[in-house]
Amino acid sequence: MRFSSLSGSAWLSLATILSLAPFASPERLIESQSLNPCQANSSFTATLFNVIFTPDNNSLAFNILGVSSISGYVTAEIDVIAYGYTALKQTLDPCTSNLEGLCPMNTGQINIQSNIDVPSSVEKYIPSITYGVPDLDGVVKVYIKNNVTGASEACVEAPLSNGKTVDQKGVGWTTAVIAGLALLASAVTSGLGHSNTAAHVAANALSLFGFFQAQAIIGMTAVPLPPIVASWTQNFQWSLGIIRVGFLESICTWYQRATGGTPSTLLSTLNTESVEVQKRSLNVGKSIMRAAHALSKRVNNTSATASAAKVIIVSGIKRVGFRAKIETTNIFLTGLIFFMIFVFLTAVCVMLFKGFCEIAVKAGWFKGDKFEDFRTGWKVVLKGILFRLVLIGYPQICILCLWELTQRDSAAEVVLALFFFVSMSIALAWASLKVFRIAKRSVTMHKNPAYILYSDPSALNKWGFLYVQFRATAYYFIMPSLGYILIKALFIAFAQNSGITQAIALVVIEAGFLIGVSILRPWMDKKTNAFNISIAAINFINAIFLLVFTSVFNQPGIVTGVMGVVFFVYNAAFALVLLLMVLVATCYAIFSKNPDTRYQPMRDDRGSFIKSQTNLNTELDALGVTARGDMAQKGFYGRDLDDDEDSYSSGSGKMGHDAAGAPLPPSTANSNRNLSAREPPRSPVDPNMQYLPSDGTPRHGPPMYKNDNSSSRPGADMPLMGRQRDQSPYRPNTAGGYRQQNNTSPWQRGAGYDH
Repeated sequence: MRFSSLSGSAWLSLATILSLAPFASPERLIESQSLNPCQANSSFTATLFNVIFTPDNNSLAFNILGVSSISGYVTAEIDVIAYGYTALKQTLDPCTSNLEGLCPMNTGQINIQSNIDVPSSVEKYIPSITYGVPDLDGVVKVYIKNNVTGASEACVEAPLSNGKTVDQKGVGWTTAVIAGLALLASAVTSGLGHSNTAAHVAANALSLFGFFQAQAIIGMTAVPLPPIVASWTQNFQWSLGIIRVGFLESICTWYQRATGGTPSTLLSTLNTESVEVQKRSLNVGKSIMRAAHALSKRVNNTSATASAAKVIIVSGIKRVGFRAKIETTNIFLTGLIFFMIFVFLTAVCVMLFKGFCEIAVKAGWFKGDKFEDFRTGWKVVLKGILFRLVLIGYPQICILCLWELTQRDSAAEVVLALFFFVSMSIALAWASLKVFRIAKRSVTMHKNPAYILYSDPSALNKWGFLYVQFRATAYYFIMPSLGYILIKALFIAFAQNSGITQAIALVVIEAGFLIGVSILRPWMDKKTNAFNISIAAINFINAIFLLVFTSVFNQPGIVTGVMGVVFFVYNAAFALVLLLMVLVATCYAIFSKNPDTRYQPMRDDRGSFIKSQTNLNTELDALGVTARGDMAQKGFYGRDLDDDEDSYSSGSGKMGHDAAGAPLPPSTANSNRNLSAREPPRSPVDPNMQYLPSDGTPRHGPPMYKNDNSSSRPGADMPLMGRQRDQSPYRPNTAGGYRQQNNTSPWQRGAGYDH
């Protein structure tokens, strides 16, 4: 017998890193629940293999059901491999060890169920860290050799576990609750009028949610992952809708049968079948198994002999479903149902909150101006919230729907997959195009995209989810962001048979995205840029680790094992930092009386353009609204943004009417009619209206047209109501002593147009 181990300092360092939390019960044990061939033409296969060693009472319990084509006396050579390092080599004679059924071996079915005592001397060969490291990356290989010829008759391997894992429900619940609270806090603060705080909290919450989804996507790849990596990424599968609820699984199975599909029975046959969860490379045996049986979804367990040839390996998306105890044919429908439930419950909560606000105002529980913007335009706000949910769920829908096209669990499920993928993609593409058109119109009219994007409350509430997290001049970045999500989903869904293809694709995609965001820095301020660029950097590093896990570089096994531990450590630390940052921002937004003081005003001056329908900032603001006729017929939320002629973002209303549909004064109507044929459309938003920026300082500026010389214009210094009638009301003007000469316009300042 020969035993070798890692140095004491190496084991101690590893133990210190991994003993960060209690991962399971304190009972010491080593167990294995699957036995898999590891050589071609192996003469022994096991359909059931359960072995547990408990060192506290020195007992070894095992239950083995298998089929053997070996006859005669044999010896067994045992290799114990931990993190790619051979820790124990031993030769075992079944006859001297009194192993019934193995001395000698006979052809046919083998059924061994027993509990034997193990000498206490055996434990000293097992390092104590083995019982404490979560997701132990260990395997026992047994070579069965003929005593006469010395040839290897069979090779089997059993993955080892100590019952401890980083895959904890508490981690999933904690991450989900914090992300949900951040989104809720952003909605509440927005309703209270703290737009700057709401934008920051919402941007960070969405980025955090995206990081969780990126972690889950790593687990969905077909790459053989180290056990600790597979367990860590499993904590975030909830972000992609992979959540097991018993009655929902029954509904999914019923629906599949009702629509002509055949549900898988993988989980229900675990007592008679051996299932291997794909881990890091297990040499030739795995490739043979995958080539021969190709992740069979349906198991025929009519007899032990028939099922012996169907040891099943689950990888990629199926591995995620198996670990979540979801049948492989239910994965798509489970994710889809949870997305629909999420959207439905959110819509119901918004409507209930609207009703509560009305009751609270009437009962005098809070002042009438509380959430007044929300109460007035809750339908537009609801549309914006639903669009935001579509954006959050887009990675989930892309991956699961596209993957379902390769699985075809039933005809109805394929139709559902096509419908949801196409409809959500079209909706987001149309919304992005809408924002692009609004911004281009704003640039044409006001030399700044932020002007109409933020001054029209309807556009802001409905489409703001696509651009508020970016600076005004980077409004377009939602388009490459959606492309980034779609391309990743295509490789995850369609390359499930090639982990190397997925890993290389992710390296290229993440590298391109990291370079792009590092150069453009499209988010609203420096802190938000740093937050998101850090996430992009971690995603790129994860993609490199994923490529290493494919063993494409033929690195030693211990390198892969150690890199798996490192992957867990730095991702766990980074996730903790992100969670704390978002949690602090969320608490500050909820409990602070004026949370906007925590954030600097945006350089794009969006705070100058955001105005309330119900609370006008200044007398000039009220005067401008009256002059436009906005209060004569409808408020801002009375318009339907689906009609391009019915909002500020459309650029112009009907002939002789303002954007809200109110009749314009005759001179204004005539002016519009005369100018429409020879000039670009004028913004229906009064460009001279005074807005209050986020720092509360009144800002006014010169005319925004390049060829406009205010000093030479007749009546330029006259009050608004005293202007000459030949001057278009859509042209810029001044208001008494408020005008400041030679001052950069607020809709040009900070947006990149003042250079």
